Amino acid sequence: MNIRKFMLSITMLCITLSCVSLSAQTTAKTIPVYNFDEIEPLLYTDSDTIHIVNFWAMWCAPCVKELPIIKDYEAQHPNVKVLLVSMDFPENITSELLPFLNEKKITSKVVMLDDPDANTWIDKIDPNWSGAIPFTIIFNKNKRTFHERAFKNLEDLEQEINNTFNN
Repeated sequence: MNIRKFMLSITMLCITLSCVSLSAQTTAKTIPVYNFDEIEPLLYTDSDTIHIVNFWAMWCAPCVKELPIIKDYEAQHPNVKVLLVSMDFPENITSELLPFLNEKKITSKVVMLDDPDANTWIDKIDPNWSGAIPFTIIFNKNKRTFHERAFKNLEDLEQEINNTFNN
């Protein structure tokens, strides 16, 4: 084998391994798709741990703007449990949602809510919720607050969490 063929073989091997690696990164994270009955238990806890559940979608500009704020809070408070509930379409998980999460370096737990009976499950979550997103629930076993708005910055989110648990 001459050196040119050898180098070409090595190059092709590297390209193949890179493609496999990228594919593994993208598919390593799976997004479960739930109906409301399957998500509802995730909205409650019997512990003192602070939970943040954020309902969002890629097509919602305020939601996308808010994600780095939640991500930063989670990074600074590793004892807090974050759940991002995507309202996107299940058929777009592989083609759009996973690449979006990879691009934004979102490592929080993500699930997708796919339940057409929104009028019923929205009221079960909070009868005052209009259904607009982003919508965030901050809770532990003793306290629970609902936020039908985007957090402006990290300090805004921290203040809401402090107000929830220090009052």
